[in-house]
Amino acid sequence: MNKYFNVTDKVYDITEKYPETIDIFAANGFEQLKNEKMRKIMGKTISLEMACKSKRVNLDLFEEKLVDAIEQARTTVDGGKVNEINSENGDIKIDGILPCPVKLPLQEGFESWLENQNFNYTVEYDLRVASGGVDWIKDKIINLENEDEIADLFMSAGFDLFFDKTLMGKFKAKGVFEDLIGTDNMNEDFNNDQIDLRDPQGQYSIIGVVPAIFLVNREELGDRKPPESWEDLFRPEFHGEVSLPVSDFDLFNAMLLNIYKTYGEDGVRKLGKAFMYNMHPAEMVKSHRKKEKPTVTIMPYFFSKMVSGNGPMFPIWPRDGAIISPIFLLAKNSNKEKIQPFVDFFASKEIGEIFVEKGGLPSTNPQVENNLTEDQKFMWIGWDYVNNHDIGELIKKTEKIFHEATLEEEGK
Repeated sequence: MNKYFNVTDKVYDITEKYPETIDIFAANGFEQLKNEKMRKIMGKTISLEMACKSKRVNLDLFEEKLVDAIEQARTTVDGGKVNEINSENGDIKIDGILPCPVKLPLQEGFESWLENQNFNYTVEYDLRVASGGVDWIKDKIINLENEDEIADLFMSAGFDLFFDKTLMGKFKAKGVFEDLIGTDNMNEDFNNDQIDLRDPQGQYSIIGVVPAIFLVNREELGDRKPPESWEDLFRPEFHGEVSLPVSDFDLFNAMLLNIYKTYGEDGVRKLGKAFMYNMHPAEMVKSHRKKEKPTVTIMPYFFSKMVSGNGPMFPIWPRDGAIISPIFLLAKNSNKEKIQPFVDFFASKEIGEIFVEKGGLPSTNPQVENNLTEDQKFMWIGWDYVNNHDIGELIKKTEKIFHEATLEEEGK
């Protein structure tokens, strides 16, 4: 039970008291609630519990999404806060972009931890939700050349942000960052014969990952065999039938890079031919209700948990591995004594458990149980590939190939 509403409350009462929830309802199959007249008619007759049952939506997870929307509307998302401690030694600055499902519990945990510290310096932090994008960090650093002007700690997903030579890559080349977690502190799910997320150069840390999986509509699939691997998506029968998270730049870039590395330009082109349209994960979950329904949607693993087992949608973890978008933690080595406590906090077991329990995001902390089966493998391009390629230019190249292929398919 949450402090805002009961599941037995009428939908109308919830939306009246918390209008920020209307978009969440609309994105999960209740589009009519955007109409004021329909909201009054329908919303006054049905409870939240009944509404979720009618749409086969997981009540607990949907309740969490509503609460997140309410709390985000009541907290500062656009700006950071400052821990008010007088200092003669300078400030520690933290910039972070947090995955939507863990943003609030992680920030609340951080602020609670911070209140109990006795630092003799100020701490300025700006933690924002991932749905807002990374442009605000890019804008900060693109014209900077002096590492003293950038934040001391960064936390986010983002291949282009952290490896593009015009962005964080220029500071990486200078050796500005250091892995303050240590290569020994890696969960065996990410340190085994198939994958190793430890940075051999000892610069970047990874504290978790966002895996991409398939969600298949059995009604649209018909008697065809469902795709079990990324290569299966290239089959001609799936041309124009796959929805991809193009607006989720981090995950989409990870997909393009992995497909290009494994299957070359031809693979990226075939992925473009398979593309149907872009969908937000919340839309993907209810995609079986659309008039033009994709057969397959690619989505973050977390959102697949909202799917009811009674509906037409079922998830598939690719047998060659869920492509991952790593959540990086970058710490400057010039001020590491002051930064270390913050690194320890964000890389802790407690934060790892928030990742897993609240976000379905596997953690790299060795003390965290990710609850994965032997079949749930990951696809990661590898540090050798990252360090031997211009990732920024490669993203631009693969995007161009992909979009050209989508236009070709549309023109048929």
